[in-house]
Amino acid sequence: MNNSYNTIFINGQAFNCHVSTSLKELLIYLEFELHSIVVEHNERIIRLTELEKTFLKSQDKIEIITIVGGG
Repeated sequence: MNNSYNTIFINGQAFNCHVSTSLKELLIYLEFELHSIVVEHNERIIRLTELEKTFLKSQDKIEIITIVGGG
């Protein structure tokens, strides 16, 4: 059995990532603009400065909200 990947949930959808993936690495991989999103990790809002220090575990729940400006 290969345990080098975790299954997490991003906006309700299952996603496999490497066990050593940080939240920042995940968001960059998914091509999000870090200054234009709000990220919730297991029901807790994560500050931009915490993204690099937050590592993903199996069954984590990530919610990503994109901020859109307009007039």
